[in-house]
Amino acid sequence: MDLTTTTHIVVGFTFALYIGIAIWARAGSTKEFYVAGGGIHPIANGMATAADWMSAASFIGMAGLIAFLGYGGSVFLMGWTGGYVILAMLLAPYLRKYGKFTVPEFIGDRYYSDTARIVAVICLIICSVTYVIGQMKGIGVAFSRFLETDYETGLYTGMIIVFFYAVVGGMKGITYTQIAQYCVLIFAYTIPAIFISLQLTGNPIPQLGLGSTLAGSETYLLDKIDQIVVDLGFAEYTTNTRISTLNMMAYTASLMIGTAGLPHVIIRFFTVPKVKDARSSAGWALLFIAILYTTAPAVAGMARLNLMQTLEPKPGEHLLIEERPEWFKKWEATGLLAYEDKNKDGRIQYHSNPEMNEMVKIDRDILVLANPEIAKLPFWVIALVAAGGLAAALSTAAGLLLAISSAISHDLLKRTFMPEISEKAELNASRGAMALAIVGAGYLGLNPPGFAAGTVALAFGLAASSIFPALMMGIFSKRISREGAVAGMIAGISVTLFYVFQHKGIMFIPEWTYLEGLGQRWFFGIEPNAFGVVGALVNFAVANVVSLYTDEPPAEIQALVEDIRIPAGAKEAVDH
Repeated sequence: MDLTTTTHIVVGFTFALYIGIAIWARAGSTKEFYVAGGGIHPIANGMATAADWMSAASFIGMAGLIAFLGYGGSVFLMGWTGGYVILAMLLAPYLRKYGKFTVPEFIGDRYYSDTARIVAVICLIICSVTYVIGQMKGIGVAFSRFLETDYETGLYTGMIIVFFYAVVGGMKGITYTQIAQYCVLIFAYTIPAIFISLQLTGNPIPQLGLGSTLAGSETYLLDKIDQIVVDLGFAEYTTNTRISTLNMMAYTASLMIGTAGLPHVIIRFFTVPKVKDARSSAGWALLFIAILYTTAPAVAGMARLNLMQTLEPKPGEHLLIEERPEWFKKWEATGLLAYEDKNKDGRIQYHSNPEMNEMVKIDRDILVLANPEIAKLPFWVIALVAAGGLAAALSTAAGLLLAISSAISHDLLKRTFMPEISEKAELNASRGAMALAIVGAGYLGLNPPGFAAGTVALAFGLAASSIFPALMMGIFSKRISREGAVAGMIAGISVTLFYVFQHKGIMFIPEWTYLEGLGQRWFFGIEPNAFGVVGALVNFAVANVVSLYTDEPPAEIQALVEDIRIPAGAKEAVDH
């Protein structure tokens, strides 16, 4: 059986599984559509949260980034995992205790303002739409190679699958589908890593293999990578920073607090019965996430080594064009891998110098998907990786689209503009909003805006600068007023968007607005995707200053804040 047939069978089986689960777990009420009825077991919710959280960026993109950035790529590991800890410790239990359906609903009630709710909805949509573009690209990339279709056909297929199980099942269907998707993606990620670790180092544990010596050699794997990349003119793999130490700190912080502010992850903690279960499911999710995140550096390092040894089979001897392996030719057909024989010697030279480098395009997103083929693993393993990449993209896309549709149907219609709407009408509106969100996401996947194409880090920066500060201050400060919260969210996301647009060339900005820093025309050398932490600081500062000059929140709101933070029964225990 050839690779294409094997892949069709494996991916087709997983799609049939997702659709079957959606039919079985069809949502029959708004509570089931928004929060799966609130009765999901903590372990099951932990698996669903992990799948919701580990997107195409985690499965496909992260190892690719680390493979090419080296040490500088560690910002994604530290930022995304650290952010999840912040979410689990500082936000999830308190929001679950509050007991509503959505993040904008909490913000609207806490800041006693429809305006605050509407601003939160706008921020949520901006963050989620930016993020979902990356998922759509992941779907298109995986389909275009392994199912041998064009990018557009792959994207349309993914939209149809998401449409079916998200619109029919809502959060209930999405939850059980995501449990299945977690199982698919984690096996798809770890099994090839085990195979390749055994091949290169003889150690079946990839996390240990990364720090081991190469099989039959006394040279450590990381030392070998350093030696090869330096010989080719690249910066040393194990010490190469991402622009500067300050930028790496800002990037890590932005990803951390952006993670804690992403609404599609937060709403997962509304699906468990109790506050205790929210904490428990957070712990389980962290364990499930750690399996992939501790494997990613090994996958990245081994993929980079395999790629370079393919392009340079012997020291100083480059790959003959006529001897390119089959996997190379198939990725060429997708347009995501390309070479140019500049010196007409019939070989492909890979070098950091643009004038010498003949590998004119290596899309980082292909590396995880191509690695099993490069390593000549069995077809079923390669097919499993394709299914895993699609599972990761589909699971997160569904969660994001649900967050968008819930914000529109519940927070804008039910809570703001049409409070008398019936539950059945609201459920239909939710499904309609979901369908529109899927169509919009598909359009953006086909026509990604320049400032967001190829990255999801921007979505984290936007969430960091808008939603996270509003939630933190709403839980831990009784003094922040509605005027302060609204002004803070608008200021934070505006500053971040302005900075991103300025440096992505989307709008004309006068020369005098640039601030020199560390040799870059960036604010203290902080790149646009890392600027969310600065936007967050602006949000906190503006919200606190405005709150000082406006009336305090009403007594009942201050009592609400205190009640959210204090465990149930604590006051009674103190009184006795």
